[in-house]
Amino acid sequence: MGLTEAPLRLPTIDIAPHLEATQSNSSERAAVSKALHEACVEYGFFYLDISKYVDPGEPEELTRLAREFFFLPQEEKDKISITLQDNARGYQRLKENVTNGKADNHEGIDIYRPVGNPDKSKTLWGENQWPTIPGFREKYEQWVEKMRKLGMIVMEAMADGLGLKEDEWKEFRSQVEDSFWYMRIIGYPPLPNDYDGFSVGAHKDYGCLTLLYADPTRSALQVFLHRSGHTVTDVNGLPDEQDGEEGVWIDADPIPGCVVCNIGSMWEVWSNGLYKSTLHRVIHRGANYRIPFFFEPNFDANVKPLPAAIAQTGDVQVYKPVEYSKFLLSKVSYNFSLEGM
Repeated sequence: MGLTEAPLRLPTIDIAPHLEATQSNSSERAAVSKALHEACVEYGFFYLDISKYVDPGEPEELTRLAREFFFLPQEEKDKISITLQDNARGYQRLKENVTNGKADNHEGIDIYRPVGNPDKSKTLWGENQWPTIPGFREKYEQWVEKMRKLGMIVMEAMADGLGLKEDEWKEFRSQVEDSFWYMRIIGYPPLPNDYDGFSVGAHKDYGCLTLLYADPTRSALQVFLHRSGHTVTDVNGLPDEQDGEEGVWIDADPIPGCVVCNIGSMWEVWSNGLYKSTLHRVIHRGANYRIPFFFEPNFDANVKPLPAAIAQTGDVQVYKPVEYSKFLLSKVSYNFSLEGM
């Protein structure tokens, strides 16, 4: 009987050594940074063990609050519709979010970093809209602060793994320390078998780093890994979403004490293509809630390949600089269907 190929699995990385940086644990921190580097080169996705950073009761409470909101009558949820602000901040109805020209089978609330002098006539420049459910805003703002700090910790660890020197890290940090973060609170009903779209269609994230608290539903989040000699077959009649490229879709099922992390397009630029933003999608057959936090560059960041990355990719700058504000606005403008708004 021949040997069978072991199933592909995303790596799990314990961030604990970077939570409290001391001279005594420098070798442990270096090992974590190396593991992050390898995961970004190979997968663009990994599990981050944050069990020493977050009490498991915190995200469970966030899920309870999300459930309370999404169970409200439609007219109550519509009171914080994105149409009442900047068409970005607030609540989106089921199938209002669009990916690859198809309506996604989920509803959600988007919260962005607050801005000075808000103006709801400008995309992304309005004010956040919060449900009036007791404790909702307080608990979620606490989560935002924790994830924002975690994002900076992971970014520094990744910079170390990429080989940035201290002065290079300081310059790099200045591009992300005022992160234009945002958070989504997503409600998933079961995806109908006859639906021609997805819970979330295949896409790549466009910022720095996604920190996803996932619900217990298995086989929902799927990650596409390029592998020669592998041909993807349709899933229950759903369309090909990888443009015929060779590879496999693998499940990124939740692991207790971990968040699922992936890198966005800005890391692809910073790394001069050494790290790849990875295609992923959601086929959610259950009914539950997920909370992705997106740690992004500063709004006005000029994102360009880092010298340490150029040195590792042939000493040629492959990627052009990107003005993150323009890039972000171009992406957000196509996120929602305006039909019927």
